[in-house]
Amino acid sequence: MRRRGQKCSSEALFGTCGLLLAVVGFVCLAPAAQAVRIKDVCSIEGMRDNHLVGYGLVVGLKGTGDKRQTGFTVQTLTAFLRKNNIQVDPTTVDVKNVAAVMVTADLPPFARQGMRIDTVVSSMGDATDLQGGTLIATPLRPATASASDPAQIYAIAQGNISTGGYAVSQAESSVVKNHPNVALIPNGAIIEREVKTAFATKPEINLLLHNPDFTTSVRVADAINKMFGKEVAIPRNATAVAVQMPEGGASERVNFVAQIENLDVTPDAPARVVYNERTGTIVMGSNVRIATCIITHGNLILKTEKREAAALAVTPGLVGQTTTAVGVTEQRVKATEEPSRFRVMQESVTVGDIAHGLNALGVSARDIISILQALKQCGALQADLVAM
Repeated sequence: MRRRGQKCSSEALFGTCGLLLAVVGFVCLAPAAQAVRIKDVCSIEGMRDNHLVGYGLVVGLKGTGDKRQTGFTVQTLTAFLRKNNIQVDPTTVDVKNVAAVMVTADLPPFARQGMRIDTVVSSMGDATDLQGGTLIATPLRPATASASDPAQIYAIAQGNISTGGYAVSQAESSVVKNHPNVALIPNGAIIEREVKTAFATKPEINLLLHNPDFTTSVRVADAINKMFGKEVAIPRNATAVAVQMPEGGASERVNFVAQIENLDVTPDAPARVVYNERTGTIVMGSNVRIATCIITHGNLILKTEKREAAALAVTPGLVGQTTTAVGVTEQRVKATEEPSRFRVMQESVTVGDIAHGLNALGVSARDIISILQALKQCGALQADLVAM
């Protein structure tokens, strides 16, 4: 056994620390800053998906639906039958071929009436498999809408269920593939109501940065103003850039936004080191810097030694005692501590220099995490440490 902080063997050191070099080395191969499109770092305020949700029934299952004790399934089924002028006694209903499900979907911006969107069907009761069932017409509403208001229905979902898996059980054994209680119905819902937006009438739009940063906000505004030769974009803060929309119809606005989306901008980001001590994963950004410092790292090694020895075994008999030599294995634990070695890490200007300096200490990735934490405490690491 070995304690934390012990030096790795050559194989373990190559496997763990080599992985760090591979990860950090990959970062070093890329340029420090890459120009990307504005549409990849920003989104337009108000132009977003809207979550829809509904409650419905899946019918036609082969005995894999909810059991009789699932009360809400029985209530839903009897209410559905009464709505179709069929009066039944709830106590006589067997729901093993029916399952109560939650239906969810995302309504994209600018979606028009009659378009189709994907839906996800998830079992709510104790059904074991939805494979082969059919989702009956289920109204979908926003999460904050009232179920009693028909005007809040934005889509109707219906279709055949295909889970891409199965569940088979016999006696005390069972086989399950994938997750048969959840299914995706491609184009399973038809949009019945549109979400109104002010895109065609707003005098300005706000570009929202996915990663808020003042420098990136200014660069986005500068790229837009340089493109159109006038000040049409103003950075409001680290997140938003206000852009004046042109006068004219919808086509002019669409062409204007399309030109902005395809402009190149170089985003900026703070220096950051992200680590996961459970897995030993370390990822460094390209802006990470380390000042000149001295590092020492000692290791305590516990080594178990086995030694073969001979012992005499005495066996009593009728006439006398018999002495026999028997082989015995002895184990001894030996503790040694490596002398601490001081290393000077010069000021680093690249991630590759940092990786080379840390790996020169001959420690594992988890020990490197401890060293990075100590460097941060003494002020030598010019970056934020983020634990996953």
